[in-house]
Amino acid sequence: MTTPRLRHAVLPARLYSLCLLLVFFFAALAVHVLPLASATPATQKLKPTDPYALIFGTVWGPDNRSVYGVTVKIRRLPDKKAKWEVYSNHEGEFAQRVPAGKADYVVWADLKGVKTTDGQPLHLAEQVPVHVEYDERVDIGLHLTR
Repeated sequence: MTTPRLRHAVLPARLYSLCLLLVFFFAALAVHVLPLASATPATQKLKPTDPYALIFGTVWGPDNRSVYGVTVKIRRLPDKKAKWEVYSNHEGEFAQRVPAGKADYVVWADLKGVKTTDGQPLHLAEQVPVHVEYDERVDIGLHLTR
């Protein structure tokens, strides 16, 4: 009569030891996997608690006044396509968080359909290279010409 009760008591103990063994196995495996996951911060999305650098800029028109509503695109230097797209606000300013650490970026204005009040199209004087070292703020200016 005591054997069936003992059998029920042994089963949870074996299940517990199996779970404990799996936890230790995955903990040992995590030491080798985590450095690979953190090696590519550019492909991961920034969390609010992650360290970041800030690219802050102003879009200036041909009359040296700030320009509202211009699309600003930002990409890493080796990439071909823009990774971030922001718009200038009413003061002509824009800001974008990028991962902290040594990296080079290129910032430019997308001026498709943007014209002056008298109907002349605007052009970007030049793309602006940005170099970031740490978690810092980098201020730039984008100058537009006729």
